[in-house]
Amino acid sequence: MPNPLETLKALGDQLRTTIGEELDLDALRRQEPARPLEELLAELDALPGLESVKEQVRALVAFLRVQARRLEAGLPEVATTQHLVFLGNPGTGKTTVARLLAQMYRSMGLLRKGHLVEVDRAGLVGQYVGLTAVKTDRVVRKALDGVLFVDEAYALSREAERLDFGDEAIETLHKRMEDNRHRLVVIVAGYPRLMRRFLESNPGLRSRFSREIEFPDYSTDDLVEIFRRFAAEAEYALGEGAEESLRAIFHNAERDESFGNARFARTLFEQSLNAQALRLGAGDVQQLSNADLMELTPEDLVAGARSLGEHPVPPRGGWFNRRR
Repeated sequence: MPNPLETLKALGDQLRTTIGEELDLDALRRQEPARPLEELLAELDALPGLESVKEQVRALVAFLRVQARRLEAGLPEVATTQHLVFLGNPGTGKTTVARLLAQMYRSMGLLRKGHLVEVDRAGLVGQYVGLTAVKTDRVVRKALDGVLFVDEAYALSREAERLDFGDEAIETLHKRMEDNRHRLVVIVAGYPRLMRRFLESNPGLRSRFSREIEFPDYSTDDLVEIFRRFAAEAEYALGEGAEESLRAIFHNAERDESFGNARFARTLFEQSLNAQALRLGAGDVQQLSNADLMELTPEDLVAGARSLGEHPVPPRGGWFNRRR
């Protein structure tokens, strides 16, 4: 027979955990002042590539500001939902832009906290009847006055006749979006083809989302710039001929639906560091200069790419007569 004291203690621990997750009092105490909108827009503009995304975000911000000014002037406001759909392959900056948008909404006075809560199917769907609604409600409460970002949202929709609790999560989320329409912005994201199917999976779901923003894959130039930023942040530099090798790797990488984009660039950077460490570690490490420790060579990059299953080869007509 279980000890009543141990059962009570376990219940208390569970309640403290739940309350801590939902209220996050420490986060409320340390919340910083809202950042100026122009500063946030400048940060958006500084992101590599994504020109069409930047244009659409600026259009959305301009619309919201004009509507707010109309309301102040006593003119009727166009009733429109602020929930968004982000369409794009992995690593195309969707989470980064969602975080900036959350702060922009706060800067414009549309959301009180402007924080981002990121979740996927596992964070919304339970394993037993009734648990999914509880989990989804908990996530929504945590996201109130901010943005709820549902990544790979298409995974919530049921396939064929398979028994699944994802539909319950969609129904619950749908209701909470209406109940808390002035305190919650929901952004659903994922592969374009699968997301369009998801939006058709529930009557009325598409009407809850006013805009779709499509995130294109990064070009070779964009990926080189992203790699350079990762390197600069960690105080590494490309050695002679390394940029040419880097371009070859990105140029020849297979660009299917699963291509990681910026994630691929980060992983390549990390694997290149491993290759550099093996190269430098073969000699007297104590004699290495700062320049030696910072330099990534073409050989480091190619070795890093091969560890990821890539086999960079120069395109016909020279290394970079062709570009994406």
